[in-house]
Amino acid sequence: MIRRTHPALSAWAWLVYAFLYLPIVVLVVFSFNDSRFGATWAGFTTKWYGVLFARADVREALAHTLEIALLSTLVSTVLGTLVGLGLWRYTLRFRTALTGLLVLPIVVPDVVMGVSLLMFYSFVRQGLERAGWTFDNGFWTVLLAHVTFQISYVALTVRSRLAGYGPELEEAARDLGASGWESFRRVILPLAMPGVLAGALLAFTLSLDDFVVTYFTSGSGFSTLPVLIYTNVKRGVTPDINALSALLVLVTVVAIVAANALLRPRRDA
Repeated sequence: MIRRTHPALSAWAWLVYAFLYLPIVVLVVFSFNDSRFGATWAGFTTKWYGVLFARADVREALAHTLEIALLSTLVSTVLGTLVGLGLWRYTLRFRTALTGLLVLPIVVPDVVMGVSLLMFYSFVRQGLERAGWTFDNGFWTVLLAHVTFQISYVALTVRSRLAGYGPELEEAARDLGASGWESFRRVILPLAMPGVLAGALLAFTLSLDDFVVTYFTSGSGFSTLPVLIYTNVKRGVTPDINALSALLVLVTVVAIVAANALLRPRRDA
């Protein structure tokens, strides 16, 4: 029996979706606006996407963004996968507490995480300066900051992917003559791989979009696309910045759709 949704509930749902997504739709539409200033529609054009990539600061920020996103995703995927496998495989005494610590970087406000990392880097810098070493905030501090919050997403995604399977799978493989490495490579890793890839896509998306943590840890002279957008918007919203924001939205949507597709249970599973 199919139950029909009440019309008022449907209308309310559409209003909520409109409130959530209309600003993004407006941003994308005005990235094709022929007028440079204001919100007055002056005709359709794609020239702002060309103007966007002609800017040296945009190309530099894009390179920084991709470098940080790719490297931090690689590191966090390896570390997060190991953590997720460990939480699934072993009966740890403090597993609940360890899982709670993994959730903490997800629920802590970004501004708190950014300030805490900034203070930590300052503390480390003072210690290194006493030993004759020094460093400035920039690429490496942003990279480490992104890895800190990406690991949690990867670990929890891998653990949730394997939650429906028991350790008896590995034991069965060992009974059939497989070594520890072979049972991991032929049984556990293929089962965990959709979660690993989905976690990596989520980590990449989070790094790509992150503004707050990057803003606190990047220092002067180093910026990513979200920081560049914030810096430009302070002088007024222009169509080329709308175009840049629209491209970030597009990449984010594609990554999230791919992650959801990887995590979706297969019918033949």
